[in-house]
Amino acid sequence: MPGRGVVVMASWHSKYIQRLLHMTWVREVTPDLSAAKLRARHAKLVQNFVRPASDVEVTPVQVGSIDAEWIEPMGAQFHRVILYLHGGGYVAGSLSAYRNLVARLATAASARALFIEYRLAPEHPFPAALEDTLAAYKWLLLQGLDPSGIVLAGDGSGGGMAIAAALALRDNKAPMPGAIVALSPWTDLALSGRTLIKNAEKDKLLSIELLAYCAQNYLRGALPTNPLASPLYANLAGLPPMLLHAGANEVLRDDAARLADKGHRAGVDISVEVFEGMPHIFQLFEKIPEAEASLGRIGAFIKSRTISVPMRMMAAQ
Repeated sequence: MPGRGVVVMASWHSKYIQRLLHMTWVREVTPDLSAAKLRARHAKLVQNFVRPASDVEVTPVQVGSIDAEWIEPMGAQFHRVILYLHGGGYVAGSLSAYRNLVARLATAASARALFIEYRLAPEHPFPAALEDTLAAYKWLLLQGLDPSGIVLAGDGSGGGMAIAAALALRDNKAPMPGAIVALSPWTDLALSGRTLIKNAEKDKLLSIELLAYCAQNYLRGALPTNPLASPLYANLAGLPPMLLHAGANEVLRDDAARLADKGHRAGVDISVEVFEGMPHIFQLFEKIPEAEASLGRIGAFIKSRTISVPMRMMAAQ
């Protein structure tokens, strides 16, 4: 598995993606922008990426009060589970919008995925989404799953929240997951990364204004440097192995790079891979080389960092 700072070169598909985003997405923040309008924009953007392959079984499940889905590809290892958290800036996103991405990730990892519909801001500000994540993780443990077979994963805000959930588990001395995977994670709600300015023209999906709008709606008075909202400001020591993927053209590139640097200094087994020419959450674009390469690398990482058979079952054999 490559280490810190690996750069994966771009294919011609990157230019196609940039044009598509330019035509289909509005990133401007206007005075009348509401959570409902942002959610509608988001749903329109991802409407072509919602159908998983026919060999993937999707089963609705209730995780306490949380709506969720089991996403199970053919051949998935029963005891290897990805707890997936979608992006959307804590304000937008849904199960239907990311189902195909989660299914492709689960297929690459030969894993099942528990995909949860956590509560969104501003109706449910910080730490509601994090509380739902921790409740879902506890629910998995109550199903008899070994924590070393569980991976916390997410994209954008969901990627940041996967890391925050691991911090909360560590601080509460709870059983830790086997690994963390974050796609283009948002780790700094204080918005201090240099690529917020450097990549402002290149990023056709996000802007510092849009991120500030989402942060304000999510935090609702909480400090943006609270480590459970912005893991960049946490002591990362003791976290499980972590793989971060980011696009070179996105404003959140520094959120991944700086977290990887900090984690490396804290002794965490952490890698960041940057894909040239790629935007935020480029893995949504099915069948482009970069997306398939990213999911393939993540799948290999998950397989290498998790078990497929419960430890107690191995001991009994």
